[in-house]
Amino acid sequence: GQPRLSRLEFVAMMAMLVATVAFSLDSMLPALPRIGAELTPDAINRAQLVVTSFILGLGLGTLFTGPLSDSFGRKRVILIGAGVYILGAGLAWIAPSLELMIAARIVQGLGAAAARIVALAIVRDLYSGREMARLMSFVMMVFTLVPAVSPLAGSVVIDLFGWRAIFLTFILFALVCSLWLALRLDEPLALENRRPFRRAALMAAMREVLANPTVRLAIAVQTLCMTTLFCSISMIQQIFAVSFDRAPEFPFWFFIMALIAGAVSFLNASIVVRLGMLRMVSGALGLQIVLAGAMVLAFSLGLPPALQFPLYIAWQTSVFANAALTLGNINALGMEPLGHIAGMGASVIACFATVGSVLLTVPVGLMFNGTPMPLLLAVFCAVV
Repeated sequence: GQPRLSRLEFVAMMAMLVATVAFSLDSMLPALPRIGAELTPDAINRAQLVVTSFILGLGLGTLFTGPLSDSFGRKRVILIGAGVYILGAGLAWIAPSLELMIAARIVQGLGAAAARIVALAIVRDLYSGREMARLMSFVMMVFTLVPAVSPLAGSVVIDLFGWRAIFLTFILFALVCSLWLALRLDEPLALENRRPFRRAALMAAMREVLANPTVRLAIAVQTLCMTTLFCSISMIQQIFAVSFDRAPEFPFWFFIMALIAGAVSFLNASIVVRLGMLRMVSGALGLQIVLAGAMVLAFSLGLPPALQFPLYIAWQTSVFANAALTLGNINALGMEPLGHIAGMGASVIACFATVGSVLLTVPVGLMFNGTPMPLLLAVFCAVV
């Protein structure tokens, strides 16, 4: 049956769940210099692993949370995931070394996968067709606002209570979401619609997903597009602080870039119906090849210092916008032949693309040399 909560409350709840991931990543960014100074003073670059390890856990969790929620119900899996997430945040809060912090962040990512994947399944359970697409665009709208304000919120918490307090805000956020979901949402997946959780079914679905050439291509392209995004996110704080000496301004610039990227994803929603997903993705990637190539040239030939920061900001915004134009569309292209195993297909595609992009991002992030050059080269190579 229909949920007893209003459509507005439903959209807000789903958006909060989906936003868990962005909040857990972006509000950490202002803390990276302090984490580096405290936990890994000899190799400050390694502080970025606090970001990428979370994404790795998220990618691994993505593979199982969809199928688990098909078997045991949506609410139960989200609430157990929230428990795992809170455990990871608690362990990170007290972690005495970077290695333990990274392990705790992987656990936190595993838990966050439930909120991200299962929330989308709930929208599909209760709505279909255009109504579902409309609701998803509202969910995504809220979803773009969360990354925009996360570094601002994070830097306020860090200034007031120290960097470890960030992990307490994660625990609070997860508790609020879980209570709200537990009290207000009826279980959307009826018992008779549940599927047994069988390893054989998972393996068969994985084989089918990976046997499809369209899907394989979608996974490869999505991995590279995610790499441009995750490289940017893991290095952006250092580029602001080290390359341009503008660390205090970072949350404000990030806010503006995220808002522009959010506006672009709205634009995508209105254009994609006319142009089709394939043309949107090729166009966006073609444009980014030109922009990233121009930036690599400009920075290697030596730009006047006055131009470096504004050009970097403009280009970094284009990378975030590029993700807004490509990721959803590639996902839709990959899902098209998988209607009959949609949940499983979504899980497999997201898992491979996320884990693959982390494996590419970590070495790039550790190459940071005080200039934006490693990032420029990485994005250029990824889109080419």
